[in-house]
Amino acid sequence: MVGYHDVVVEVEPRYTLRVRFELENRSAGDWLRSEQVALGSQIFDPQTALFLTEGPWLALARDLPPGARFPVEICIELPPPPGPYRVYISPRDSRRGWFYLHQAPLLVIDVTVTHENAIVERLVQTSLRRMRWQNFPFALRQLLVSPFVELWRAKSLIASMVRRDLLARYRGSFGDALWAVFHPLLLMATYFFVFGLVLQTRFGANPSRTGYALYFLAGMLPWLQFSEPAARATVVVLEHRIFVKKVVFPVSILPVNLALTGLVTNLLATLLFLLALGVLQSGVPSTVLALPLLLVPQILFTLGVCWFLAATSVYLRDLAQMIGPLLTLWFFVTPICYPETSLPAELAPVLLKNPMFQLVRGYRQILLEGRLPEASSMIKLWMVAILTFFAGYAWFTRLKKHFPDLV
Repeated sequence: MVGYHDVVVEVEPRYTLRVRFELENRSAGDWLRSEQVALGSQIFDPQTALFLTEGPWLALARDLPPGARFPVEICIELPPPPGPYRVYISPRDSRRGWFYLHQAPLLVIDVTVTHENAIVERLVQTSLRRMRWQNFPFALRQLLVSPFVELWRAKSLIASMVRRDLLARYRGSFGDALWAVFHPLLLMATYFFVFGLVLQTRFGANPSRTGYALYFLAGMLPWLQFSEPAARATVVVLEHRIFVKKVVFPVSILPVNLALTGLVTNLLATLLFLLALGVLQSGVPSTVLALPLLLVPQILFTLGVCWFLAATSVYLRDLAQMIGPLLTLWFFVTPICYPETSLPAELAPVLLKNPMFQLVRGYRQILLEGRLPEASSMIKLWMVAILTFFAGYAWFTRLKKHFPDLV
């Protein structure tokens, strides 16, 4: 442990802090010069907690036994740009590094630099754990508010990028933007041929091919909206490396563009499905009005996964090669091409907790069975979607500060 006594902070010209105090060894062992025990300082941005710079180390002139004190004086030069700064002062040694990282007390000085001078706002002796607990309400509030504020501020840019992405992907081809609809239809037709015609798979009480086709297509609707953005999220940061290196560009919207592009495709496919349903079943059930109860958690879950994959793939480049097989495995453990009763009895309790299965079942209940999903399953789906959304955003925000150095 560490003690700081009779702390005095003076502001000198050129934005320099002169800090004097008595340093006490409150640990059970000696602080040895042979272990290069020294007093050092670090400067952080208090708003983002980003490390800015490190000051010189002041080595102890002698060994310090337990209970002994040593007078020290350390000068800390602050960055000249105006703004708030947070200074950490703590001992360190060659064996353990910074003592405060091992929950030893440290001195924290909050300073505001102006064009004329520096103003000491706060001086406190605390610990890293106590600071984290004190900052937890603020951090939680920031986490709950920041994604929506950031998306709202960039709403025009998001709409422009989604529109450009939809048009650019198929520009110059014969079908042009219609491929946004043709591609998922061709994929659905392929799976229908394999499972519906070749393997003769059937759903529930309707043994007809039409019944299988409707149940299968209803299950594919949420899967297509999720799988395509998730696959593209692993390369989206690298594809937009020019934007990532621009300080003013909101990097967090890149995965959002993918999720919204998938949502547009999903809405088009859903509209076509409803038209087919009206023809084949002579009407669309009124429960279709409850579809937003599934669309909202669906987009939240997709956004969270896309943020997580986009950030992780910058550090783990192999993820872009792994995502295809992983999504294929996810697809086949989700009862889309086959009824849920076909799942192995010993694995069913685990596999049925799959969020995508809850979406697939919900789509079928609303669109084909004319009833609302069970309240318990909807509550679980919303909870998982909200948790995934905020966890994905927090993960992306934590890692994005290093993106310019890695891309």
